[in-house]
Amino acid sequence: MSERRSGTLLLHQYRYDQKQFWREPATVFFTVALPLLFLFLFVSIFGNDTVVVRGHEIKASTYFVPGIVTLSVVSATVLNLAITFTILREKGQLKRVRSTPLPPWVYLGGRVLTATVVCVLLVAAVTLLGWLVYGVSLPTHTLPGLLLTLLVGTTACCALGFALTTIIPSENAAPAITNAIILPLYFFSGIFIPDSSLPEAMKFVGSIFPVRHLFQSFLYAFDPLTEGAGIAAGHLAVVAAWGVVGALVAVRSFRWTPRA
Repeated sequence: MSERRSGTLLLHQYRYDQKQFWREPATVFFTVALPLLFLFLFVSIFGNDTVVVRGHEIKASTYFVPGIVTLSVVSATVLNLAITFTILREKGQLKRVRSTPLPPWVYLGGRVLTATVVCVLLVAAVTLLGWLVYGVSLPTHTLPGLLLTLLVGTTACCALGFALTTIIPSENAAPAITNAIILPLYFFSGIFIPDSSLPEAMKFVGSIFPVRHLFQSFLYAFDPLTEGAGIAAGHLAVVAAWGVVGALVAVRSFRWTPRA
């Protein structure tokens, strides 16, 4: 198959997946609308006073915007891919796709592209909402750090989403297992509760997993006092390492056929 033919197929698959995503009201609500609602809720509950970050104070809204950005990326990739692909696998739809002439990488690539575009839209929406409603500073000189974090985070989270499907036994268990894993990580990572209020033990547990490091990378880019390009190299390295582990697990154990 020529490169031009492969590109056309990937673009066609991407367009189909985009239409399918936006035509699912439940998916759009939990992936797109809920994170935006969380931003209003968190700032309303905790107020827009100051919180301490890296030894200095920033507005609570400036803290929660990168938190909701992180939640949006994880929701659009890890949760969305793990739940959707498990359901498709157990219904036998992945098996049928695999039996068609469509190259597997085109089908998977269309899904990854869709998740990536949704992540970009969500990051833009949350950032603009924070700026318009709460006066959160836009990450201008730290834009390279923000974009690099988005690229590394989206890629790693997509790999982890595919890896997560390998431990989910059935379509009914998919939402429960994914939320049971991800929801506590939001708390341990300081996304739902300001980091300065978290016990050290929770911070330690959170530091083992990629969600906290992804959040810290976004927070570094949004912090008005950050100097330079806003690239949190250490945190991004941990996120990338988790992405490599997820990719290895997915390549080795991803299934196209139902478990039953």
